[in-house]
Amino acid sequence: MAEQFDVVVIGAGPAGYHAAIRAAQLGLKTACIDAALGKDGKPALGGTCLRVGCIPSKALLDSSRQYWNMGHIFGDHGISFKDANIDVEAMVGRKDKIVKQFTGGIGMLFKANKVAAYYGFGELQPENVVKVTQHDGSVVQLKGTNVIIAAGSDSIELPFAKFDGETIVDNVGGLDFTEVPKRLAVIGAGVIGLELGSVWKRLGAEVTILEAMPEFLAAADAEVSKVALKEFRKQGLDIQLGAKVSKAEVTGKGKKKEVALTYTDSEGEKSLVVDKLLVAVGRRAATKGLLAEGTGVKINERGQIEVDAHCHTGVNGVWAVGDCVRGPMLAHKGFEEGIAVAELIAGLPGHVNFDTIPWVIYTEPELAWVGKTEAQLKAEGIPYKAGSFPFAANGRAVAMIEPTGFVKVLAHAETDRILGMHLVGANVSELVHEGVLTMEFSGSADDLARICHAHPSLSEVVHDAAMAVSKRAIHKAN
Repeated sequence: MAEQFDVVVIGAGPAGYHAAIRAAQLGLKTACIDAALGKDGKPALGGTCLRVGCIPSKALLDSSRQYWNMGHIFGDHGISFKDANIDVEAMVGRKDKIVKQFTGGIGMLFKANKVAAYYGFGELQPENVVKVTQHDGSVVQLKGTNVIIAAGSDSIELPFAKFDGETIVDNVGGLDFTEVPKRLAVIGAGVIGLELGSVWKRLGAEVTILEAMPEFLAAADAEVSKVALKEFRKQGLDIQLGAKVSKAEVTGKGKKKEVALTYTDSEGEKSLVVDKLLVAVGRRAATKGLLAEGTGVKINERGQIEVDAHCHTGVNGVWAVGDCVRGPMLAHKGFEEGIAVAELIAGLPGHVNFDTIPWVIYTEPELAWVGKTEAQLKAEGIPYKAGSFPFAANGRAVAMIEPTGFVKVLAHAETDRILGMHLVGANVSELVHEGVLTMEFSGSADDLARICHAHPSLSEVVHDAAMAVSKRAIHKAN
């Protein structure tokens, strides 16, 4: 006999645990199912983001940046020392402690909000029944008046470069190397490839990033991409564009294992031998084995669950959110969808504005943007005006020895409403939210320009860029 719930959530990643907690806050009897286990073999809530994605990668990025700064920036501050070393085991151990802290934190939140947690694999059956195959092999059935599918996504594996968890790895293995590889190749110059490539480069690896596309970060503003590519190459990342890998062969044994790569670019076929290979060519919806026959839920050609603008599948009481549906595979997009669906179920308004979802790449410098790029505005025939301002003219940035980059504000040529903001530089992962907030309230560049910003602060670059839209920036020639 299936236990009855108001809401059953499949998946406790960013979208799922937000949906479950919000539903419980609204007085709905809620269950949440998750199959993931931590390094200790115990259940670990939080999904890819918390266990092997967003949070652990930022821990390693911060550790590696401290080490990099010791050899490249501290001298400018007058700070000297001898024999700086990196203990990779300690660095990874610190990362693991942070992960355990936060996965445990979600478990505590579930208890505090009376969310019933089930650990195992959930499969949606007809009539909103979810079969849970628990880790001990036992099976329980839950019936939800509403079911929210938040199954997340998995790394895409290339047929010629199968993951072995040791020599050829995805993001999971890329977070857990036991030592700094002498030579590391990365297939894919996206967020994961750039971030993890940066981590191991800072620690001393020779890093080659092979990107099949001819353009670097085509989704970002062209000026942002240009500055970022220049800086990454200056740091020693060997980024090769238009490089299509066709073969990856593991040779040798033990610590002498190598990966022999074959790829082609505009000059023809080339080869590369490395100690480790990180495959970071994207992610796909984790919908395999998720749906039993007869549920009525549809999956598209990309493996995503089909939903409408409100994340409803078209089957009564069945919803889907996060990475397993359309839209960007971003944790914060999942957060908002999970909360919105819980509120819709409770009879409240629920909505996610895809036009104001920010994007961030946590490299050095950081990249961030929200809204339209100049190329998109031109392609859509939207009249616009642009204002930009460099960090090199900002007192706080120069004092921090972080002068690289700029902020660009794009506004409608007639209404002055902000259509996009594009940033590259120090801490722009925080600054981009000035653009998000202004756009969410349909604000103009003039609105942003008339808001007082503290001096000295990095946020003044946003202020000056907004002023530059109407050619009245004080600290640069207009």
